[in-house]
Amino acid sequence: MQENVYRILVINPGSTSTKIGVFENERSMFEKTIRHDYDQINSFDSIISQYEFRKETILETLDSEAINISKISAVCGRGGLLRPIEGGTYLVNELMLKDLKAGYAGQHASNLGGIIAYEIASALNIPSYIVDPVVVDELEPIARISGLPMIERKSIFHALNQKAVARRVAADFGKKYEELNLIVTHMGGGITIGAHKRGKVIDVNNGLHGDGPFSPERAGTVPVGDLVALCYSGDYFREEVMKMLVGQGGLVGYLNTSDAIKVEKMIKAGDNKAKLVYEAMAYQVAKEIGAASAVLEGKVDAIILTGGIAFSQDFINYITNRVNWIADVIVHPGENELQALAEGALRVLRGEEHHKEYLI
Repeated sequence: MQENVYRILVINPGSTSTKIGVFENERSMFEKTIRHDYDQINSFDSIISQYEFRKETILETLDSEAINISKISAVCGRGGLLRPIEGGTYLVNELMLKDLKAGYAGQHASNLGGIIAYEIASALNIPSYIVDPVVVDELEPIARISGLPMIERKSIFHALNQKAVARRVAADFGKKYEELNLIVTHMGGGITIGAHKRGKVIDVNNGLHGDGPFSPERAGTVPVGDLVALCYSGDYFREEVMKMLVGQGGLVGYLNTSDAIKVEKMIKAGDNKAKLVYEAMAYQVAKEIGAASAVLEGKVDAIILTGGIAFSQDFINYITNRVNWIADVIVHPGENELQALAEGALRVLRGEEHHKEYLI
């Protein structure tokens, strides 16, 4: 029996660029990063007001590459800052468009993904989707307790890549994602470690606003009392402290660079401080993996290391030496978001999953 062929357009908007791709089932036919003129993109009064400009740029690029959009089966955009939802592939509906345009959980370029996907798909009378946005929230109630009643732990993490690599590893095992317990560690500008229990991320560190290991750009968990003292020292404004935590923390704070390759060159040149800080980052990642193994009660089928830093063999070794007693460590370097978006839409088109509805 011949397999159905589905052609999927995927869209991943960033602050000054838009990544697009066309996939025929799992096979990439075309991928491109459209880099927008800085002055032009900043001439818009809001992120949302960019969507018509970005949509037309995408369509012009596809036309210039001789991509016939009439053959597209579905359009899939990067999910934005929506209400907390469980993982999966969601059909773009009116409520989602309203929340994306209003910036329900904040304004970010990724909000444009679902809007542009819907606009292009509607004109072609085909479905539009988003897949596993950063607001995926599958935490168990016990994981939400922080220690202060007025503060609840939140699920903000690299859901798209974590779930995509988890599914790939499960397929390599000849099993479904929903049959395994996995610890997935995404290591990029931010670092998140998720405890995946039979298809649900039941606990994960908030990779944006401060918990878990420090990362190339973020401070992670810091001693709270000392942080409070810093905030009330009178030396810093709120925005300055937030930048220390997100953007100027981690490797940037210690070594003035977020580039792991540069740090490794510093280490090879004999920089002992760089070596200590780099190993400390790996040490904290390993600690968080250990914590996730406790969440899963020691029943861990595999530990997965992914993201850009997973290309660093030295960093992988630092972590593996501390955690390989828990379970086998599997390395999937990089982050192919376009492939992950295409795979999410493809599962629905093939009937392997039913699309989910975005509801209040």
